[in-house]
Amino acid sequence: MTWTFDPIWWITAVELPALAGLFVLIWRARRESQDALDRVASRLDVTDSGTRDQLAAFKVDVATSYASIPALRESEGRLTAHLVRIEKKLDCLGFGRPAIGDRP
Repeated sequence: MTWTFDPIWWITAVELPALAGLFVLIWRARRESQDALDRVASRLDVTDSGTRDQLAAFKVDVATSYASIPALRESEGRLTAHLVRIEKKLDCLGFGRPAIGDRP
């Protein structure tokens, strides 16, 4: 009995099962990766919405606790007074904008 190499037998007995096994492994790995990615994405969505809610609550807390209405009005008054003084100085130097009726 002599042994001869038969390529059809080799393809049928070795190559096709090996390729089928690789295909199944790749298919499972892809499916598991996609499932894991979906789980992470949903967890991030939940975490993101929670973080946005916490940020909104913090903004409300800062607005109510740290900046009182009288303090804001005082700051606005001081800023307005400074801007009016700067505007007057610029008008005296000739940098002011002419009014609509003053144009030739």
